[in-house]
Amino acid sequence: MRVLVIGAGALGGYYGACLVRAGADVTFLVRSARAEQLRRDGLRVTSPHGDFAVQPKIVLANELKEPFDVVLVGVKAYSLDDAMSQFAPAVGASTMILPILNGLKHIDALTARFGAGHVLGGLANVSAGLDADGRVVQFMANQTIVFGETKGALSERVLALEKLLRVPGIDVRASDTIMQDMWEKFVQLSTLAGITCLMRASVGDILIVPKGEELIFRLFAEHCAVATASGFEPRAPFIEFDRKLFTTQNSPLKASMLRDIERGSVTEAEHILGDMANRGRALGIETPMLDIARAHVAAYEVGRQRAAS
Repeated sequence: MRVLVIGAGALGGYYGACLVRAGADVTFLVRSARAEQLRRDGLRVTSPHGDFAVQPKIVLANELKEPFDVVLVGVKAYSLDDAMSQFAPAVGASTMILPILNGLKHIDALTARFGAGHVLGGLANVSAGLDADGRVVQFMANQTIVFGETKGALSERVLALEKLLRVPGIDVRASDTIMQDMWEKFVQLSTLAGITCLMRASVGDILIVPKGEELIFRLFAEHCAVATASGFEPRAPFIEFDRKLFTTQNSPLKASMLRDIERGSVTEAEHILGDMANRGRALGIETPMLDIARAHVAAYEVGRQRAAS
């Protein structure tokens, strides 16, 4: 299979580099500045599992002329519209689009643009970012991709893609319940983003303060209520995993959204917190903690935009 990875940032860069290292036919669609950097330095990964570098195949948007078998989309949500326009020539009659963005809203956008038959559901569990030198830095050992048909069942194409992705550095699982999986990830992420951005602190620091744990789980309960009302009640193993995740003393865990705020960067707040709040409102679910967290990050965005102008 020929794979087109959209971007060479934290997600696309990490998973794409692992595929290249394993000998897969991978091309990265990047902007000119990133292309120049990759040609000069290669695609470098710093990882708890061992550092490595590959020399990637690169294409610019105006050079993209032919379809690929797989389009792996790992851009930030606020870049998705531009990315769809850029990779549209790569989508042929049998192309699979595998998005590993946070949240759920992007599934609707990709389906509207390319049709439901092209779009898989997917999620990534990897803690990574780009450093100042353009290296992909994997902060923690997790490195999972879960994906599947949005309507369920394990199709032949999904099983073939699972085989392709089963390489060192990627823990891959094809799922026949991907929308349930994505909803649970949405609940987890929106809780982590909401509470760490609202408190401007890691989970470990929040647990130290008065009522810190109570506030985490108030927000968690709101998100679980929205998921349940949407037809995707979180399963018991997920609840237990997140209860441990959010009660780990001295945990340095914080959302990438908070790291964006700390850098003064644009965030995915409306794609994550805003979308969860809007879904809750449409279903008549009260989300007071979420509304505060959403407003908090929205106020940050107003100030950031004012400063930029």
